[in-house]
Amino acid sequence: MTDTAPDVRPALLAGVACYVIWGLSPLIYQPMGAAGADAWEIMGHRAVWGLVWAAGLVLLARQWSQVQRVLTDWRTLRWLMLSTVMIAINWVLFIWAVNNGHTLETSLGYYLNPLLNMAFGAWLFRERISRAGLFAIALAAIGVALQAVALGRLPLISLTLAVSFAIYGVIRKQVKAEAQTGLFVECLLMAPLGLAWLVWLHVHGAGHFGASPDATFWLLMAGPITVGPLVLFAWAARRLPLSMVGFLQFIAPTLSFVIGVVQGEPFTWLRGVSFGFIWLGAAVFLWAALTRARAARAALKSQAGPV
Repeated sequence: MTDTAPDVRPALLAGVACYVIWGLSPLIYQPMGAAGADAWEIMGHRAVWGLVWAAGLVLLARQWSQVQRVLTDWRTLRWLMLSTVMIAINWVLFIWAVNNGHTLETSLGYYLNPLLNMAFGAWLFRERISRAGLFAIALAAIGVALQAVALGRLPLISLTLAVSFAIYGVIRKQVKAEAQTGLFVECLLMAPLGLAWLVWLHVHGAGHFGASPDATFWLLMAGPITVGPLVLFAWAARRLPLSMVGFLQFIAPTLSFVIGVVQGEPFTWLRGVSFGFIWLGAAVFLWAALTRARAARAALKSQAGPV
C-alpha cells in the first residue's frame, strides 16, 4: 500500500458519491414536476436556493476576498456571465427532459460529454488526439447517427446538453477562480431573474412553493442538489488522478440510463445499438486514458531511478 492510499480512499468515495448524486438527480427533479412545477419554476428555485448554499460554501472556504476580486474584474466577470448562460441552458433543458420522458436522451448527452471535451480540446487548445481518441469520437458519432434514425429526428436534447456543458467547461477553464467562487457568482447572476419569476408566479397564484409540504420540500432540495455534488467533486478532483476522474464520470449517465429504462421510456433495438456504439466509444476513451496514466507513471519511475 502506498503512502497516498489513506488520502485516495476518501477522495474516491467523494468522487463516487458526487457522480451517483448527479446520476440519480432525475429522481429529485421529477417529484418537483409531479408537484406541478414546470422547468422554469424549478430553475428559479435552483438559482435562488443554489445561491444560498453556494454562499455558505464560500463562507466556509473563506473565499469572500476571491468573490470580491471576481466581481470587480470585468474580464473574469464577462467569462462567468457567458458560463452562466451555458449552465442555465444545460440545467433548464435537463430539468425539462427528465420531467417529460426524455431521461434516456439526457443519459446519451452526458456519455457524449467527455468525448466532446476531447474534440474541443483539440480544436480550441491544439491538444493532440491519439488514434484511440479519434476512434472513440468516430464510434460516438455513429451512435448519435443511429440514435437519430431510431428517434426519427436528431437527438437535440442530447446534443444540446453535451455541447452546452462542454462549452461551459471550456469557459470555466479560462476563469481564474475556485469552483465554489465561480458557482456562487453564477448563481448570483441567475438569482435576480429566478427570484423575479418566482415572485411573479406567486403573485398570480401559479407558484407551488408553500402549496403543500411535499412541494415545498422538493423545491427546497434544488439548493443542495445543485451545490452538494460540486463540493464533493471539487474536493475529490484535487486528490484523484485524472484517469480515475475520467472513469468515474460515466457513473452518472449510466444511472440516468437505468432510470429511463426502468421508467418505461421507449427503448427499441436500434436505440440499444446506438447506445452500444456510445458505450464502446466510452470504453475506448477510458482505455486510452488508463494507458496514458500508466505510461506517465512509468516515465516518472524511470526518471526517479532506483531507490
